[in-house]
Amino acid sequence: MRIRLILLLLGASFWCSSQIIKPIEWHQSISISDDQATAQIIFTATIDSDWYLYSSDFDPALGPYVTEFVFTPDESYKLLGSIQPQAPSSAYDSIFMGTYTYFKKTGVFIQNIQLNDLNYQIEGFYSYQVCSDVTGLCIPLEDDFSFVKPSENTTVSAKEEVKLNKSVFDVRLANDPYTLLTFMLIAFLAGLTALLTPCVFPMIPMTITYFTGRSKSKGTRIKNSLFYGTSIIGIHVLFGAIIAPFMGPEIANDLATGWFPNILFFLIFTFFALSFFGLFEITLPHKWVNTVDRMGDQSGLIGVFFMALTLVLVSFSCTGPIVGTILVESAGGLVLKPILGMLAFSTAFAIPFMFFALFPGWLGSLPKSGSWLNSVKVVLGFLELAFAFKFLSIADQAYHWGILDREIYLALWISIFTLLSLYLLGIFRMPGDSEAKNISVLGLILAIISFSFVFYLIPGLFGAPLKGMSGYLPPISGQDFNLGRSSQSISNNNLSSLCEMPKYNDFLELPHGLRGYFDLTQAKECARATEKPILIDFTGHGCVNCREMEARVWSDSRILKRLSENFIVVALYVDDKTSLPQNQWYESSYDGKIKKTIGKQNADLQITQFKNNAQPLYVIMNADGQLLTDPMAYNLDILSFLSFLDLGHANFGK
Repeated sequence: MRIRLILLLLGASFWCSSQIIKPIEWHQSISISDDQATAQIIFTATIDSDWYLYSSDFDPALGPYVTEFVFTPDESYKLLGSIQPQAPSSAYDSIFMGTYTYFKKTGVFIQNIQLNDLNYQIEGFYSYQVCSDVTGLCIPLEDDFSFVKPSENTTVSAKEEVKLNKSVFDVRLANDPYTLLTFMLIAFLAGLTALLTPCVFPMIPMTITYFTGRSKSKGTRIKNSLFYGTSIIGIHVLFGAIIAPFMGPEIANDLATGWFPNILFFLIFTFFALSFFGLFEITLPHKWVNTVDRMGDQSGLIGVFFMALTLVLVSFSCTGPIVGTILVESAGGLVLKPILGMLAFSTAFAIPFMFFALFPGWLGSLPKSGSWLNSVKVVLGFLELAFAFKFLSIADQAYHWGILDREIYLALWISIFTLLSLYLLGIFRMPGDSEAKNISVLGLILAIISFSFVFYLIPGLFGAPLKGMSGYLPPISGQDFNLGRSSQSISNNNLSSLCEMPKYNDFLELPHGLRGYFDLTQAKECARATEKPILIDFTGHGCVNCREMEARVWSDSRILKRLSENFIVVALYVDDKTSLPQNQWYESSYDGKIKKTIGKQNADLQITQFKNNAQPLYVIMNADGQLLTDPMAYNLDILSFLSFLDLGHANFGK
């Protein structure tokens, strides 16, 4: 191998006119577990722009130079599995006629090891190849690495930089910063949308007139307008803070899948949708609004605060459904999430009021109020109605009522968005609309988008998987009419691979015709009898990411083959409401509560044993409960999931 490397280096040096080119920089570090029994070695490559690094997880026979890590054997440590690249990209090479994996900008490789001696000496080298996107030049290189002792080789800052638990690379919790930033961005956009409703938009010039009329000086107007905006934000954030304590790990599942909150949300969203359609007007008691409004007549900052409160109360009929949606989506175990959601929403909501109060001359740039505001409200009504059925569907799946199967759900959504498309084209009007002689360009574009969505949904009535919407639709296995069912299932009605009839298989199921269990004890017994590892799938009826993983990753033929042949699969639904016999109840060591249902016990298992409450979570273990690799969560990269399965199966074989 070293002779081959030298020849490649000579060839590279020729093409580079004797100039040494190394468009990559490596950083190695080690992270030792708390019990000092295991460690992770992390190799991080920083790659120059216009260059890429081949990964280590594709067939070397394909042709490109695979990144290879060679460890010098030593009694002080033992390798646990093979090197694991972290989420590389993949591409098809028309020259080599195959798919390879690679990294751009940054590449990370992790090697798990067992420490037999704290005075360890871990040495070796890694060989790799980087290629240019611009010139096509490929350069093979090699570097050495050495870890002698943490105190001698790894600084505190380096250790802190890569200090890992089992969640950093593979397990992506629902509360990671990227998820929170996305959630806050959506909440911010929702605040901007709320401004375009007929309850709010006309109040912008009215409010600005109020400030400019009562402020004796520019400084007073600036002070009052800033306090007005911060008061709007503070009122919403206070409401989020009141809700926040109720967003614990298990309460999040209760809120997301419990029959009462979901039926309540279904009724509320339907109620608000009918209001948006113009069937009736929602207003808070006039006595409340009038009392708060009179307090706004007071001088000073107290009056400004009550003006802000008046705005919040008066606009409730339009902002209530939007705020409610944000609070429902904030259920996920992080106490700050509803507060952050309200902060983002109210900031967007308050900005125009502060801006136009500071610069009243800009009011002339605002479009005039008109029937277009009512059209915005009607469009929101259609969206609210569509979301309402999502809540009903979640409760239906969790309690196995069977009243809203996939084809009924799709038929309802197709009808809703078809009517929305016709409304945008001006085919019919709603109460509050004026006669429109022409269709606006924006209305035409939105109608095209809505009709396209309808045409995308229609094949789902005949069994199309609709992968883009998989997280929001009931499972396809419950659909009565399915033209593609025979091709999607790999072991339909075949229980020969199982040791006994699975518990709860009359109302729980695995996707794509896979056969497995829904009780961990049963799965362990079968794993012991068949000498196979166990794959635990912590999932949920209302879990959007779970459905996406099943539709986009588990549907791959390579994944299905491994799951059906190499593993005993057990799906543990954390939100199932089926009650268990009293002799199976137990008190949780986590929160001291009695766990009486299938979902409660599965959620408690995930929290207590794996310190995680986000779904999906995939765990590979043997029949004795020993982990065979780090758990993995939501990751739509098929090759990463293949590597996860193969590593777990390989470790089981060892």
